[in-house]
Amino acid sequence: MSWWTGWRATGDGERGGATICLLGVGLLFVVAGLFGAGVGAARVARQQARVAADLGALAGAARALQDEPVACARAVELVAANSARLVRCRLDGLDVLVTTEVTVAPLPGMTRTARATSRAGPLRG
Repeated sequence: MSWWTGWRATGDGERGGATICLLGVGLLFVVAGLFGAGVGAARVARQQARVAADLGALAGAARALQDEPVACARAVELVAANSARLVRCRLDGLDVLVTTEVTVAPLPGMTRTARATSRAGPLRG
């Protein structure tokens, strides 16, 4: 009897199969976790852009009676304080329109930009 037939005869041919399956399941959980973290980071960035746009528009609307540069300067301050970047600011009558961006890297090597626009002005009715 050779060493090969003796080894197979003892039933050790399945040795290590469970380890490979466990590693595969573990890898699946890691990939799913990374995907979930990426989606979560993108959603947080989108919400951060919305909040920055809302607050920037409200701050600019408070100064809308002065002129556009003053209103937009105040909007820039609040947008920057909320860790966003002002893309566009304009005065439309007494309304201030503000567009902001937040850049996020949900996964290493991948960069996405969340953008939001908000309008604020006096109550009409």
